[in-house]
Amino acid sequence: MPTATLHDGASIEFEIHGDGPALLLPVNPRPAGDPVKAAEAARWGADLSLGHTLVTGLSDAFRVIAFDYEGHVLSRPKPGTLTPDNLVRDILAVAGAAGVDRFAYYGYSWLALTGLQLAIRTDRLSALVMGGFPPIGGPYEAMLAVTAATHRMALDPQPAAPAGEAGDWGGVPVSMTPEQTRQFVTLYEALREFDEAAAQERVGCPRLCFAGAGDVIEYGPRWGGVTVDIAGPFTARRAEMEAHGWDVRLLDGLDHMSGMQAAAVLPLIRPWLAGVL
Repeated sequence: MPTATLHDGASIEFEIHGDGPALLLPVNPRPAGDPVKAAEAARWGADLSLGHTLVTGLSDAFRVIAFDYEGHVLSRPKPGTLTPDNLVRDILAVAGAAGVDRFAYYGYSWLALTGLQLAIRTDRLSALVMGGFPPIGGPYEAMLAVTAATHRMALDPQPAAPAGEAGDWGGVPVSMTPEQTRQFVTLYEALREFDEAAAQERVGCPRLCFAGAGDVIEYGPRWGGVTVDIAGPFTARRAEMEAHGWDVRLLDGLDHMSGMQAAAVLPLIRPWLAGVL
């Protein structure tokens, strides 16, 4: 299995599937192996085989370079170094190890904002797709509050509470370690002063952004009653996004979890990428 060396010296595996224009996907390309875990994830709207399905659905038209970056940072936390600059260094390290100079990138949620940071730091992007995070009006302060609260709870774990109802994110117990949670605090602290307006002029490639129309997550008192509104900017600031060159799509009837599923993503990004690449 080929590997790339990341900013902290750790190695990450990647897979290459298909032929055509290069497309970097920070996803786990392997299908779910544990049916019990897959069933529990499905109860919350997640699909542990999502990355595998995306790779399969795109690799007949593109040269897909897939690497499980989220899985990597959870298994090899980077509590003091998961900054925007180092995110970009890591993505470029994978591209370099895969032998591609120009490439498209698709990421969802915090991996979407990673794509925006990438686009303003390199001219090697041929196309950018951001899913589940707006390029303008991003909820950076809300995400800092949520990640900081999660980190505090990881430092002071409480007795396990009864499992909440699926979709009740405010009742989810914190199962991550302090090192795992701290790295995301580091990321959002570094983004507190991010100038979105100035960033738009530095994105030089075709760009698509999308989110579910119901992508609003309300966190309970343990998180300070924070609301993370992803969908709102896609409506309120759509004209601004389009003026800056973004193709903007709002997916009816979908929330944050359903908006990332292959049934929603593939019919949208595959023809768009084919058109711009």
